[in-house]
Amino acid sequence: MTVKDGNPLKKKDLKRFRTILEERKNEILKNAQKTLSEDMTLDADDMPDEMDLASSEYLQSFQFRLRGREKTFLKKIDLALKKIDDGTFGVCEECGEPISMKRLEARPETGLCIRCKEDQERIEKAYG
Repeated sequence: MTVKDGNPLKKKDLKRFRTILEERKNEILKNAQKTLSEDMTLDADDMPDEMDLASSEYLQSFQFRLRGREKTFLKKIDLALKKIDDGTFGVCEECGEPISMKRLEARPETGLCIRCKEDQERIEKAYG
């Protein structure tokens, strides 16, 4: 999907957003690698009682949920990078209008303009 007059963003803006997205992607991948290498080990010898073990297991479970969210975020980042490559970055997936620069600066991985995102959230809220 493209805007009628072509992509409204300048090359320097696209380059800046690519850099931001790639930095976020690298940070997520670095955190995931850290989780795999450091946070995955539960050593019962380091835990003097069941409460410590349960607390540690809870924290590990929480980290896995957090990493699951990061996986979803990573998919959005990859899609935004692909859109930069194909010339559709900054174009709303729903209505085809340009996404405001203010919104892109706040969430460069977004695929929806603010109006369509608000509509989506209203529908999700209405249908639970």
